[in-house]
Amino acid sequence: MYIEKILIKNFRNLDDSFLELNKNLNILTGANGQGKTNFLETIYLLGTAESHRTGSDYELINWDKNQALIQVKLIKREQDIKIKYKLRGRNKKIEINNNPLEKISDLMGNLNVVLFSPEDLQLVKGGPSLRRNFINIEVSQVNNFYYKTLKRYNHVLKQRNNLLKDLRNNKTKDKNILDVWNKQLVTLGSKLIEKRLEVLDKLKILARLKQRQLTNGKENLSITYESSLTGNIYEDDIALIFKQNLVNNKDREIDRGYTLCGPHRDDIVFKVNDIDLRKFGSQGQQRTTALALKMAELEFMKSEVGEYPVLLLDDVFSELDKNRREALINIIGDKIQTFITTTEIKDLADIKICARDIFKVNKGEIKKGW
Repeated sequence: MYIEKILIKNFRNLDDSFLELNKNLNILTGANGQGKTNFLETIYLLGTAESHRTGSDYELINWDKNQALIQVKLIKREQDIKIKYKLRGRNKKIEINNNPLEKISDLMGNLNVVLFSPEDLQLVKGGPSLRRNFINIEVSQVNNFYYKTLKRYNHVLKQRNNLLKDLRNNKTKDKNILDVWNKQLVTLGSKLIEKRLEVLDKLKILARLKQRQLTNGKENLSITYESSLTGNIYEDDIALIFKQNLVNNKDREIDRGYTLCGPHRDDIVFKVNDIDLRKFGSQGQQRTTALALKMAELEFMKSEVGEYPVLLLDDVFSELDKNRREALINIIGDKIQTFITTTEIKDLADIKICARDIFKVNKGEIKKGW
């Protein structure tokens, strides 16, 4: 799949741009703060239904305008797909092939994207929320049911936490109401965990292979799911384990005012040669693992949907050494539409892909050539 054309109006500092894009490599160059990352954000938004930089749609609109528009022509399985994403105030309107979407979740799966930014180098050593977000976005793009289930789970979790706070503060005394939310939380949460385990089984094989390629066979990467549930989620019934955990934790949860276990509290553990990278890994090992994960993500999505996703590389080449850059370039080849941002075009001198276009970004204006 690849984006053939894109129209952007009033998105952050990007005023009005219409671009015909290369199906292989697109390089955006310019000084910091000119709008390169904003451009990548438009594509990421169309792929995942959310920004990777803010949770507020209002912040995406140019500060002196009242609406923003992103429109792309996507070629997928040799078919044309037109996606239109319009923001007005705090409201959004999305169309696919001129048909309005009733639910945001219906956008997922049309445009698959993989983003690699400097922040992703924190994926291994950062907090658990980064790794949960990684797996949630990964699965949601290839499984619309997972995305809908995750949204419902988060809603139920919020309601349950509100009830726990009310019980703690004696605003209500009926603990039996918890049973209603427990049932929904278990049903939804166990489905999320099951799907995460299924995806990680595939992803860890691909990531292990990429890690070995990046280190000439010196590093063996293992990935395990670290559950907040007490019990063996690999062998026993996850729903029963989850239910029993909620029963056992009831008094502690009321005392604290929030839910102590479930997929919202889980984590992913990365080990190289049996060493926990989060705690003891070197910066080089952590960066290699982050890159291996992104490379594995590309292969996983292709195996699930039949085509490579669009790849967004936000100023990461300056963060990678020559060997890691070459490994990434080799997998891109002429088969993955890729967008690379850089402040220095010389940082990309070792890219040998011939089919490329270069765009200059300056004060929110994007022009082909440099």
